[in-house]
Amino acid sequence: MALNARLDHRKPLVFDTHELGRRPGAQQRLTREIDAPRDLGIQGVVGVPEGAPVELTLRLESVMEGVLVTGTARARAEGECVRCLEPLGFDLAAEFQEMFSYPDADDRGRVKADPADDAEEDEDRLFLEDGLFDLEPVLRDAVVLALPMQPVCQDDCPGLCSECGARLADDPGHHHDAVDIRWAALQGLAGSPEDGEKDEMSGGVPRSAPADEKQEK
Repeated sequence: MALNARLDHRKPLVFDTHELGRRPGAQQRLTREIDAPRDLGIQGVVGVPEGAPVELTLRLESVMEGVLVTGTARARAEGECVRCLEPLGFDLAAEFQEMFSYPDADDRGRVKADPADDAEEDEDRLFLEDGLFDLEPVLRDAVVLALPMQPVCQDDCPGLCSECGARLADDPGHHHDAVDIRWAALQGLAGSPEDGEKDEMSGGVPRSAPADEKQEK
């Protein structure tokens, strides 16, 4: 059960719940615009560029175990089409909901089927520290889930030519003349010189010439 360590309320993704209090049912709504942190998305594929504006809309609700945070993050995502490699961009809306537990929350109401399972569950839990919580890990998970794993510039993008790499969307009629491999060997022989032509080109004398000279003598 690892607690958040030394949260800094000045960081843009750290929120304070003191105003909400520990009154079950109390709610608080917040909006905040932040600069996107580094590597927000699927690295090398698609994501929100570092420093790009991210608009957060949050609802904080006090419950017995802690604070339930429900929200939406809106930003402009950028990436590269996996078919034609052209740059692309689109508006992203990532929704999330996460429970931030009080460190001293009473677990008596939780059903513990197996001690090992309960230990794993505790490792996944997020906690409040001095009334503060860090939204960054929740935001990262939500953005990754909202992004396409294989982004395309358009649903019917034809991609690139497998032979020359040309972008097929720019030239719908693009093609290469296919050669039947069964005729490839004959094409090589079609332009080859005949035996007689080879001899003339090499300056040689026809084989029958010496025999004719002997008969004349």
